[in-house]
Amino acid sequence: MEAIKFYQTGTFTVGNRLLSPQQRSEQASPERSNALNSGHRACQGCGEALGARYAIDAAMRAAGGRLIAANATGCLEVFSTPYPETSWQIPWIHSLFGNVAAVATGIAAALRVQGRDDVRVVAQGGDGGTTDIGLGCLSGMFERNDDVLYICYDNEAYMNTGVQRSSATPMAARTATTPAVGERPGNNFGQGKFLPRIAMAHEIPYVATATVAELHDLERKVRSAMALRGARYIHILVPCPLGWGAPSQETIRLARLAHESGLFPVFEAMNGELTGSSKIRRQVPVEAYLKPQKRFAHLFGAQPDVQTLERLQALADRNIRRYHQMDAAGAVA
Repeated sequence: MEAIKFYQTGTFTVGNRLLSPQQRSEQASPERSNALNSGHRACQGCGEALGARYAIDAAMRAAGGRLIAANATGCLEVFSTPYPETSWQIPWIHSLFGNVAAVATGIAAALRVQGRDDVRVVAQGGDGGTTDIGLGCLSGMFERNDDVLYICYDNEAYMNTGVQRSSATPMAARTATTPAVGERPGNNFGQGKFLPRIAMAHEIPYVATATVAELHDLERKVRSAMALRGARYIHILVPCPLGWGAPSQETIRLARLAHESGLFPVFEAMNGELTGSSKIRRQVPVEAYLKPQKRFAHLFGAQPDVQTLERLQALADRNIRRYHQMDAAGAVA
């Protein structure tokens, strides 16, 4: 393969036109659908806006432009469709906070009755509408194996309503409902859930995790999911500058550090079995990921909370072992 030459010294910037077509992202193509167009009201540096743009454009390409999206109430819905405007350039249906999986299932059923197997269905929700309020409808969709791709954009709290804790909020994180006070500041250990693992327990055709730091990987996983029929689930980590307390220009770096620390495992599974994982070339300590975020500032005061940091490191190391995130040469002890 021809080596890529970076034309801006000291950066990772490279013109897409200098790459072979196989190495370009969907966004480099003039034929991209721009499903989520300009004019939306996302915050600067919003990981969710970036993740949705890449994911839905990849799904549109895979579906030949015949795609219907159902969208739960949440950040993505609010910033992209302030009445009477919309940034969506596809058939797009707004659902309640907790029933987007059921709405998408209904759309898929209607298409099936019409004999329209050429039109595909995607459901979208945040971590609150997915792991909390919508879990029952989503589990039903998985159990029935409905022909829907569900995409969760996980910013790890209810960001749109004031940064309240969700069941996807990481341990020790400060939110409006888990303040950094008391003997155990931040979110309690032992709570929450990792929904990709729950999806795997349903043994649906395809489950994957991704981050906005690896956009080619994200696009490939969307294409893989769209090549299958039945219930499919992709869980994307999308840092939120506002809720995480980080500069907007740090969104991609934080997503990368989440993976490289082991706190957010990136993998694929089919029919309940792990089939692949994105390898970590060099594991970074969890402090490298946590320290730039104000929601973890209470762990790094005059007397750092060593015990909590050790517990978080243990969780990261377990993820690396469980999801085979490192090669044997760099395996975690």
